Amino acid sequence: MHLGNFSLSLAVKDIAASRTFYEALGFDVMHDQSDQGWMILQSPGCTIGLFQGMFEDNILTFNPGWDEKGEPLDDFTDVREIQKRLKAAGIEMVQEADETTSGPASCVFIDPDGNQIMLDQHV
Repeated sequence: MHLGNFSLSLAVKDIAASRTFYEALGFDVMHDQSDQGWMILQSPGCTIGLFQGMFEDNILTFNPGWDEKGEPLDDFTDVREIQKRLKAAGIEMVQEADETTSGPASCVFIDPDGNQIMLDQHV
């Protein structure tokens, strides 16, 4: 099972201040949707998303169907298949992907320490 590209989604208070901070650490803006309250930044081997006003806590995010540059993959494990496997392993979903659909979908679950994990498929 391949969960897809990994990033840390950070709930930020001031997206402009956070952008300045992470750029000082060497991150480059990959997608700037700050007018909508979010942006994606990368440094070699690391991707973070800055999200202002969208959620309260930081989230571990996996994107089935995307490579590390956010480009679609030809071959990947669909989020619904991953969800089925996780549920079969006893992991409870907080938010479920509709298993009767195809294409973009997401699901959310919580790890044993209370951290949110989101599988967010855009393809």
